Amino acid sequence: MKKETNQTDFKNITGKEIVALGYPSGQWFTEAIHHINSNHLNQEQMEAYLEQFRLPPEVGIYEKPVPFSINLKAENEQEEDNVGKVIATMNAVMKTPTVINGSVMPDACPAGPVGTIPVGGVVAAKNAIHPGMHSADICCSVMLTDLGDADPKAVLDAASATTHFGPGGRPRGQQFQLPQELREEMEANFYLNSPRSISLAQEHLGTQGDGNHFLFVGKSKLTGNTMMITHHGSRAPGARLYSQGMKAAEKFRKLISPQTMKQNAWIPFDTHEGEKYWEALQTIRKWTKLNHELIHDGVKEKIGATVTNRFWNEHNFVFKDGDTFYHAKGATPLDPKFMPDITGPRLIPLNMSEPVLIVEGATTATNLGFAPHGAGRNMSRSQHKRNLAHKTDQEIFAEETKGLDIRFYSNEIDISELPSAYKNAAAVRQQMKDYNLGEVIDEVIPYGCIMAGDVDKNAPWRVKRRKKQMRKKK
Repeated sequence: MKKETNQTDFKNITGKEIVALGYPSGQWFTEAIHHINSNHLNQEQMEAYLEQFRLPPEVGIYEKPVPFSINLKAENEQEEDNVGKVIATMNAVMKTPTVINGSVMPDACPAGPVGTIPVGGVVAAKNAIHPGMHSADICCSVMLTDLGDADPKAVLDAASATTHFGPGGRPRGQQFQLPQELREEMEANFYLNSPRSISLAQEHLGTQGDGNHFLFVGKSKLTGNTMMITHHGSRAPGARLYSQGMKAAEKFRKLISPQTMKQNAWIPFDTHEGEKYWEALQTIRKWTKLNHELIHDGVKEKIGATVTNRFWNEHNFVFKDGDTFYHAKGATPLDPKFMPDITGPRLIPLNMSEPVLIVEGATTATNLGFAPHGAGRNMSRSQHKRNLAHKTDQEIFAEETKGLDIRFYSNEIDISELPSAYKNAAAVRQQMKDYNLGEVIDEVIPYGCIMAGDVDKNAPWRVKRRKKQMRKKK
């Protein structure tokens, strides 16, 4: 006669028993062990419960790349090389076994070794999140505030005293308070719950980083109103989440698809790690939107302006539609389904001397619901600097910013962010028309902007090192 399991017969299980059943250790172990032991599950019940955590079978990469749409054409010999590299790297990306569709935009350019999703690339994957396809600058985005008849110079002056560019966060005494709701969300998610991440989330509020991030002021071509636009991502909190996501994805890659390139590793969404990573992405998205709002509200309060309109969109994120995840590495979402808090049209900045485009558009089979996110580059920053080595930075700056109020937060010119560093803006706009990538409904004509500048030239650590060397010489 079969002996029934009772509380006296029950023995607490540990992670060893779960591993012995063929389950690799994971973040879900603690919760699963607690559930099994607290509910006194017998062997049959335990195996049935654990089935939800079983990994899919190992899969190899596709022999041929999944077809993708190319909304991009070369305008000159230099661009032919760029287009060739974009197509080569996308062909490698599209062999990843989760991938089902893809597209590249007119601003596309390589972003790493072959097999790395290019800037201006969109990759759709089934039931999988690829951290390497949204990169470290999670939720890089743009926000516009319509300030009515405010004086553009007054806006830019107030912005110079409000925003913060460059490495690190705001010093004590100048920090914004992290809302309790966001703090609690971070504490409830193992990807975000560390004292360092939460500390950085507070320190970096109201900061914009460096590189191509900016604060732009101009006037609407349609209404004449003064408009302020900010561009930045999720700063250090997002970079730390990216690092955690890549570690989790690499663990899955080794188990279920070792042939997949490391940069294209994924976290299966229907796992504990996948669901929590998706939730963490949404928390970081909220943080980034708040970051924009704090800067915009600070400027508004300094000049006493009235906000008549405000809208934003990310262009470096993962967007979900059912069990399909669209990874946009520098692509503007057109389709409303991608943005649950949609409040207006989308923003596409080109370069500091060109208008910021305000666009709307329809989803097509070739754009997958996306448009370009900017003008893109045809060459690296270092190559661009080499091409202009016969001129001084001051000469280049004077030529390319004539008539504009351009400011660098570090007080050091960064020629790699001047207009000539980017693709021809008119060509990008023409290709948007040619490939049906959104309709321009208004333009923000530039008055001026603020960027970080060359933060490495006189970076704090460099100044400190120079002072130390000078003391040694005395």
